[in-house]
Amino acid sequence: MSTLTRFSVAPLSDMTRKLADVASGRADPDLVIAGARVLSTYSERILDDREIWLSGGRIAAVKPAGSYQGRLAASYDVNGGIIAPGLVDPHLHIESSMVTACAYAEAALLNGTTTIFCDSHEIGNVMDVAGVEAMLEDARQAPLSIYLTVPSTVPATSAAMETAGGDLTPDKIAAIFDKWPEALALGEKMDFVPVAMSDERSHAIIAEALKRGRPVSGHVYGRDFVAAYAAAGVTDTHEAIDREIANDLLEAGVWIFLRGGPPTTPWHSLPEAIKAITELGASHKRVAVCTDDRDADDLLMFGLDWVTRQAVKAGMKPEQAWAMGSLHGATRFGLGDEIGGLGGGRRADLVLLDDTLQPINTWYGGELMVEDRKVTATLDEALSERWRYPDAAYHTVKLPKDVKLIPELPVERVKAHCIRTELPGIMAVHEVIELEPANDWQSHFDRHDLCFVAVVERHGKSDGNVAHGLLSNFSLKRGAVASSVGHDSHNIIVAGTNEADMQAAVRAIEEKQGGVCVVADGKVRAMVELPIAGLLSDKRVHDVADDLRVLKLAWEDAGCSIPYMGFNLIPLSVIPEIRITDKGLVLVPEMEIAALFEPA
Repeated sequence: MSTLTRFSVAPLSDMTRKLADVASGRADPDLVIAGARVLSTYSERILDDREIWLSGGRIAAVKPAGSYQGRLAASYDVNGGIIAPGLVDPHLHIESSMVTACAYAEAALLNGTTTIFCDSHEIGNVMDVAGVEAMLEDARQAPLSIYLTVPSTVPATSAAMETAGGDLTPDKIAAIFDKWPEALALGEKMDFVPVAMSDERSHAIIAEALKRGRPVSGHVYGRDFVAAYAAAGVTDTHEAIDREIANDLLEAGVWIFLRGGPPTTPWHSLPEAIKAITELGASHKRVAVCTDDRDADDLLMFGLDWVTRQAVKAGMKPEQAWAMGSLHGATRFGLGDEIGGLGGGRRADLVLLDDTLQPINTWYGGELMVEDRKVTATLDEALSERWRYPDAAYHTVKLPKDVKLIPELPVERVKAHCIRTELPGIMAVHEVIELEPANDWQSHFDRHDLCFVAVVERHGKSDGNVAHGLLSNFSLKRGAVASSVGHDSHNIIVAGTNEADMQAAVRAIEEKQGGVCVVADGKVRAMVELPIAGLLSDKRVHDVADDLRVLKLAWEDAGCSIPYMGFNLIPLSVIPEIRITDKGLVLVPEMEIAALFEPA
């Protein structure tokens, strides 16, 4: 269990006698939470007039109100509020929040989330096994239950398609499973096309999980791939984007995690996918909800509690939605007898809710961490000393001295293979545009709504690979934007209207050893600094959220048509139709490198 020592809860095997004594009235509980309505995720009912007896950080019993007649137990009266189990997020990437695991815990607990399953493939792409293990050490210091779904697709594609900092082979993945008890599953197999095509390495990685009885998580686009994907041993996915593929996945025996996200980002597929239940009549018993990717700002506003309320808005009963947010995710990973419900013996991870399912208080292992929607002194103290990553994590942006960021201006009529961006930002359209000879690039930009894009290899593993491309429909008005969070190899992606501002943006990221920035007239207008692996800040979550709000305003002011998190996906060469990595333009799913220009 990845908790601070002070918040550790003894294994149930060590506490059965004590809990039995408390539940039977032969011993006093440590705490009685009185005056509660209890949300049962087992029967999906709200039970009136109850009290919960806690002992040793676990639930001893749920009793009728007024059952405890002793005097030694502390009491906390919730005055008719709803007590529910803490939320369990079955799929997310801590790195997307741009904060460390310790800092992530603050936002999670404010949102009523007490357990998460994270796939640390982002830091794995930068630092290999050392990055994954650094995040696990970080997670062990966090006042939150954090489990690992071992990164399965690092790098996301072959070395011929892109350059990554890490290479998690089947042997390395096996070693992580065997060394770290928190490693409970294999993380999302993003290379769904190779999996369906029986690629040897992809299946060797799956085999290491299956040998150990570990479940395999997935990531799939396209109904045509579902049958082969399920046959390969994948038994969950968060990428059900509509009711039809959600229905296919459920019938193939695959759990689905309904992903809810801010509607302005690519991460809000729940309203369509949930229709497999609300319109097609599928059961919700193998359906959970998850957050997937959240930056620090969105994490505070759109946590797993918000996703759960979105399920209610989409037609689920509140009790069903909360079960999908807690017990179902726990059950999927074999922890349904430890977390996700209020049965005797379970961890005392509890949330006090109002009638709209808004979290008010959060108890973690029986300790009150959030009260009246504010961090308690107990949690504040735990967050004041966060784990520091090794020095190598602060030196991961390694660039050549000179890089050229824009292509040569064609002197003859050519066809240009452009990347057309479209909301919400996941998919990228392959657009071919004919360019007539011109005296400068600006005339092309004015006619076709184009700007430059480049990806710069930043792991120091090449001779300074730089790939050039053109973005269509990105609508950047001036200057440049850049990020060291270019998924999934996390090279630097930069877009701009001119070379000077693009250079300024790249050098700003190099100076800070990571970040996302907006530049105009040679000056940085906004930047979120990410010095840890070029992915994470070492600040607390509210401070990073403040920086992100400034960045988002500058991003919008620059005219960018998709949010910065969608921009970060432009190098993600496992999603159709066209991407750009440090090796060039990649056609997906053909996995072929295409030239930027060809004769018209």
